[in-house]
Amino acid sequence: MASIRRLKKDINFLTSELVTHAFINNTLSKMSDEEVKKAVEDAIDFRNEFIDRANNPDGKDNPTIVKKHYKKLRKDMISSFSKQFDALAEKLN
Repeated sequence: MASIRRLKKDINFLTSELVTHAFINNTLSKMSDEEVKKAVEDAIDFRNEFIDRANNPDGKDNPTIVKKHYKKLRKDMISSFSKQFDALAEKLN
């Protein structure tokens, strides 16, 4: 499993991708400023939720539980990112 530091970098990268995509949509498709603001707020909420989960694993004394926690965290992170990214792409159409 990757280190917690690498996981946090991945979370920050995905957040920056969401924010960048929102600003690109604003520029190309003339999304309203309110929609961009909402998308950025959602991206920040995404980041805060997953950084908090990465900092506070369940069962710190049991390595098996911790490993399962981080595996589930990474899976949830990818599925949540794809949902948010799809929602931004849907606003383009």
